[in-house]
Parts: sequence; C-alpha cells; structure tokens
Amino acid sequence: MKKKVVVIGGGTGQATLLRGLKLLNDIHLTAIVTVADDGGSTGRLRRAFHIPAMGDIRNVMISMAESETMLSKLMEYRFEGTPENEIYGHNLGNLILTALTDRSGNFMEAITAISKVLNVKGDIVPSSLQVITLFAEMVDGTIVRGESNIPKNGNRINRVFYQEKVRASRQAIEAIRSADLIIYGVGSLYTSICPNLIIEDIAHALKVTKAKKIYVCNAMTQPGETDFYSMEEHVDAIVRHSGVKVDLVIKASDLLPQDVVQRYRELGSLIVDMVEDEHSYPVLQSNLLDFSNGLVRHDPLKVRDLIESILAQE
Repeated sequence: MKKKVVVIGGGTGQATLLRGLKLLNDIHLTAIVTVADDGGSTGRLRRAFHIPAMGDIRNVMISMAESETMLSKLMEYRFEGTPENEIYGHNLGNLILTALTDRSGNFMEAITAISKVLNVKGDIVPSSLQVITLFAEMVDGTIVRGESNIPKNGNRINRVFYQEKVRASRQAIEAIRSADLIIYGVGSLYTSICPNLIIEDIAHALKVTKAKKIYVCNAMTQPGETDFYSMEEHVDAIVRHSGVKVDLVIKASDLLPQDVVQRYRELGSLIVDMVEDEHSYPVLQSNLLDFSNGLVRHDPLKVRDLIESILAQE
C-alpha cells in the first residue's frame, strides 16, 4: 500500500519540494495550500470575483504536473503592458482558475478540472474554501491586515491570525487524518505555512493524526518576516501556531559560497543557523541546497531522496 504524504504550505518553496516528491512512485501525495494571499494578480482576482486566492494553487499545480507541456508553460504566462490595461500583470493560470470557478461556482471543481488536464501527480487541496484575510500582531502590539502587507511593516511578528471564523476544507482534514507523513515547508513561515496551521480544524486534525510531522527548515531568513531568526525560532513559531510538536526537523548543512552569502546579506537575508546544542526534537542535517544560479534553493531531488529514506525507516 502506498504511503500517504501530505505537504502543507504555499508559495515557491512548497512547489519546490513537490517537484521532487511527485517522482516517488510508492507514495500518494497531497498538497494542502494556503489561500490567504491578497497581493498581485491573485489579490485583484479574488477581490473582483470573491473567490479564494489561487496563486499558490497554480504554482503547486505546475510543480506536480507529470511533465512540462505547452499548457503548463502557458499557466505561468504573465501579461505585460501598462497598468492602464485591465489585463496587465495577470497570470494566465490565475485567469483560467477564475474562469472555471466562476462558471461552475465551485473552487474545488476548478482545481480538479485543471489538475486532470495537467495530469497532476497527486491531490491539490486548498486549506479553506473561504475568502480569508490574514492578520499579523507585531511584538509592539501593532496589527497589520493582509498577507501582502505583513513583510512590509518593518516590525517583528509575534503571531498571525484570522479575525473571522475559518473552516478548513473537508479534503484537507481527511488528508491530514489519513496521512503517514506530514511535511511543513519549505516557504515563508508566517505567510505560507502558519496560515494553514491556525485554522482550528486543521490544528485539531494535526493533534489527532498518527502521522509523523517533519519541518523542512528554510535555509535563509526572509526580510520583514523572519529577520535574524534561528532554526529554533522557526520551529517555535510552527509549534506555537499549530499547538502540535514537530517530530523531526530537516536542516540544510551545505557550505554556501561567500559571494552568494554576501549578495543575500545586501538584501537583508542571512543564513538560518542552529544555535542550540540540544532540542526536544531530532534534527537531521544534510546537503540539500542548489545555488548554481546564484540563488539559494532547496534541490527537489536531494529532498526527495532524503524523504524517501525516512519513509523506508517508518
């Protein structure tokens, strides 16, 4: 029987992990994706049509597609021109998802329809089917409204939350409860991972599931969101927001080229270090990164191989 693996997050980090994990034939893969994004093309469409944010869903679809096709390439196409043009800045994949949702009246049906066309390897599930707005409380008590505004505040984040009652999608709860392995990350801590964990139904499902919970830690801090954060602070934020302990932390141990480190430092981003000698959770360190293009990214194949070895031991 195939092992059931659930990856919780959003953004390009989650898509990177899924690009490697989809190649494992002996697992059933489910991506639970945040729908709290309110910026860019996604934000404009969600305000105009009152539908959940679809940008992270689109990224995940493309990463989980069986192979790169003309359609998958077109899904990433972004219209250029001038801001006066109504279609300016919109992503074709976002428009397709919006059109299908508008036609059927069901966001989940739209995701399923495109997933079939792209021959997606696994299931893609929004964490909620509501139109939701993320808030952040800063350490000085300031409240920031909107996912896209949170990293711009120039303050240290204490917690993220929703003001309204948010219900998890049925599919997300079922996937978590039946999972053999749950992976958090990689991605923006407070705007990609935690927006899923603070949904009460998801937090409860994480408490009752028997699945092992793994956090794949970010390699670099994110300006405006995790400035100067250590590995331990990343893990602490996940535990505080979910109310559930992490069973294993995976941390990249690669030695980064100094020119890459300097380039990130100039952008306000630092290496995420492990600063404590002892932890209440095991830490598995391995060479997992790819910085051949001058960017620090997790290598999908290296992460896949490590996850496969963990599954083999279960």
